[in-house]
Amino acid sequence: MGYYASKFFHEAGAKLVGVSEFDGSIYNQEGINPDQLLSYKMANKKIIGFPDAQSFIQDDSALYKDCDIFIPAALEKAVNKKNARKLKCKIMCEGANGPTTKIGEEILERKGVLILPDILLNSGGVTVSYFEWLKAIDHSRPSRLTKKVHSPLTLSNALSMKKS
Repeated sequence: MGYYASKFFHEAGAKLVGVSEFDGSIYNQEGINPDQLLSYKMANKKIIGFPDAQSFIQDDSALYKDCDIFIPAALEKAVNKKNARKLKCKIMCEGANGPTTKIGEEILERKGVLILPDILLNSGGVTVSYFEWLKAIDHSRPSRLTKKVHSPLTLSNALSMKKS
């Protein structure tokens, strides 16, 4: 999720300044190209050592640098009472499922951080799971369900969907 979010933001003109992974974090206030970072990670199995970025080995220091938008994209409860005060973002876009604890959220709200919740931003996976569930209980072929989803919704189509 983090790669695609950063790729789409980058393509729209935003600047990716920091990334944190299991092995540490990297930061470059001038910007990091998400495609180049992905290529580096695929070749080296890590982000640490990415050229033209400061590396923090086994350290999440890049999370606490100034940024406009922070996107926790992987871990549940990543933003909590221990680290929420250190975040320097204006907006947090919850990409992961449940990345913020209640106390973390309260701290960010007191700081004036706008929080865009996971229920809105990360609902694609839940929606797809729902369609997979429908397909499984109906024993439908994927193409049949896709046809239903992509066909224009008219009264006759809605009634036929209800019957099948």
